[in-house]
Amino acid sequence: MKKQLTLLLLTAVALPLFAQPPAYLNPAAPLEDRVEDALQRMTREEKVAMLHAQSKFSSPGVPRLGIPENWMSDGPHGIRAEVLWDEWYGANWTNDSCIAFPALTALAASWNPDMAALYGKSIGEEARYRNKNVLLGPGVNIYRTPLNGRNFEYMGEDPYLAAQMVVPYVQEVQKNGVAACVKHFALNNQEIHRDYVNVQVSDRALYEIYLPAFKAAVQQGGAWAIMGAYNQYKNQHCCHNQYLLNDILKRDWGFDGVVVSDWGGVHNTEQAIANGLDMEFGSWTNGLNWGKSDAYNHYYLAQPYLQLLKSGQADEEILNDKVRRILRLVFRTNMAPNRPYGAFGTQEHAEAGRRIAEEGIVLLQNTRNVLPVDLSNTKNILVVGENAVKRMTVGGGSSSLKAKYEVSPLAGIEARVGNAAQVTYVKGYESPATREQDVKDAKNPQVKVIDAKALRAEAVNAAKRADVVLFIGGLNKNGGQDCEGADRAGLELPYEQDLLIAELAKANPNTVVVILSGNAVAMPWVVQVPAIVEAWYNGTEAGNALAAVLFGDVNPSGKLPFTFPVRLKDNSAHAAGEYPGDGKKVTYRDDIFVGYRWLDKKKIKPLFAFGHGLSYTTFQYGKAVADKNAITAGEAVTITLPVKNTGTRAGAEVVQLYISDKKASLPRPVKELKGFKKIRLNAGEAQTVTFTIDHSALHFYDDAKGAWTAEPGEFEALIGASSADIKTKVTFTLKNDAPMR
Repeated sequence: MKKQLTLLLLTAVALPLFAQPPAYLNPAAPLEDRVEDALQRMTREEKVAMLHAQSKFSSPGVPRLGIPENWMSDGPHGIRAEVLWDEWYGANWTNDSCIAFPALTALAASWNPDMAALYGKSIGEEARYRNKNVLLGPGVNIYRTPLNGRNFEYMGEDPYLAAQMVVPYVQEVQKNGVAACVKHFALNNQEIHRDYVNVQVSDRALYEIYLPAFKAAVQQGGAWAIMGAYNQYKNQHCCHNQYLLNDILKRDWGFDGVVVSDWGGVHNTEQAIANGLDMEFGSWTNGLNWGKSDAYNHYYLAQPYLQLLKSGQADEEILNDKVRRILRLVFRTNMAPNRPYGAFGTQEHAEAGRRIAEEGIVLLQNTRNVLPVDLSNTKNILVVGENAVKRMTVGGGSSSLKAKYEVSPLAGIEARVGNAAQVTYVKGYESPATREQDVKDAKNPQVKVIDAKALRAEAVNAAKRADVVLFIGGLNKNGGQDCEGADRAGLELPYEQDLLIAELAKANPNTVVVILSGNAVAMPWVVQVPAIVEAWYNGTEAGNALAAVLFGDVNPSGKLPFTFPVRLKDNSAHAAGEYPGDGKKVTYRDDIFVGYRWLDKKKIKPLFAFGHGLSYTTFQYGKAVADKNAITAGEAVTITLPVKNTGTRAGAEVVQLYISDKKASLPRPVKELKGFKKIRLNAGEAQTVTFTIDHSALHFYDDAKGAWTAEPGEFEALIGASSADIKTKVTFTLKNDAPMR
């Protein structure tokens, strides 16, 4: 650090020998003193230059003052390969192959904030080593419809779960001197019409469902950056939105960081100036297509803004506020004292990704205890499905990665089985080729004809001779699947997989279905197969993590972070028929009743419930006991219960606590998640689980009052293994009410 400081002093500011450095170059000076000192030294032109991109993923610093550039990188699942300065083509570096971490749905499925911290630490180190000072992630938009092509980048349907998982992620990323840029703020819950659809939602649903994870990231996680969304809210684009950015984020939440536009999310200079945007990226392109080259001086916050300032039509203090925020970003990241050096592509990071993957894999069904596969009496294993060999670290949009390596499910299974059994692979089904993943010779492209019937027949015939069939299918990162820019067409599996699974189950009763996806899928064959596993997109070590669960080296402990509905119309966004809107607007008629809240309200049985996940052992819940039967505002009730591992092997269980308000002046969900604990127990071991419920866990947002409130009356704490599997409950009373800001 001393050497770097000396170079800055000698080459950047040309100070006289032994002169006292200016405050902004003094790492020991208070942050705000550094910001104000740098600001007063900058010209108007230098200030405006900092507000907009200079390349696809960077923005200018102030070379005259030794203030460095800002460099962004897509996450949220790994550090994106370098692209050319002014093109989307890869730069073809040979040292930018990253570790691909599990998708954020997999992280959320771990229900373990320690895994979120490990994730943030690891990906933050990778970003730091690559000299990125802003990581474009994590994403915490709410899972509202299972058709959203970008759900795999988010943390599920429940605001409490997402909030608990995002905070340690953000904190650990930023310990590396890298800003976490939490996205997409806000209401980006579908990809279709995403660039312009105007979301109409009640204030109550906004505050109770769609904002809590962002608020936690800002106020508890201390996020240094927020990315705006493409869509509109109250007829303003979210990248320059008075209500979201100025009123809620900066005024009410006290956010002192930077608001970054999504690439191509800015549409108007005057609104960008006035409505809370600080840094503009990707204008003249939507971030996916090519757009104009070298267009940066024409960005909305570039020359057009400068001309308004020079003519006196723009307020200089608004400009200064934007620059202060960017300077804070710089001083917190690439000019921070004692900033670590990071690490990239390491085996330690790969192992971290594997641990997260193993904890996130969900055992959905296991009748007849087909899993784990017992190699002592299994000699012939058939692996079926394109997803057993298809690369999943590429594709999907901006989260596509150039991974150092990727262990496929088939490779993981073969490595784990070794010589203990014969492993045979047949494809069974095939997806159309994509330019990014499969076409090898662009000069001589060939359209491949897929004979689905022949592929299916080959797999079914092979299944008849196997001891166990491991079908590995689901969705993929192709357009129209789990991919940015478009939504899925339906809930069913693509490429005739449903037909294939049904025929495999008829041919072999020991058929295990493994789904790779970031979304729920329909399962018309659910009663025909004994075992179903949700294995997500698990990155570099995906195949090894899956094999560890299938063969019992790891006891599965993941729980679903969103509901699997039986039918699409069972989902709240589709029940009223308003999804995806009329092309101009979409109305959230489900209001606060999203996910399991909707199914509870309508008394609809899910295919697999929010919070559901099985184990290779069993757990017994004892009776919940509250330490008091009544509390007042400011007090808390402590609830305890014993949980025992009643099986024959060690395992982990996620004990979930939901709160039910028995009577309220406004409609409330039947229950809402307000606590969870992941505990690990050896066979026969018991542990007392403790939850503390305070006033905040009982409140709701009263949009007539514009305040959070909890009304006096009876509440019920329901504790169980999922939202649909409540084991024990206890009641208590809130004596008085008090508004909460």
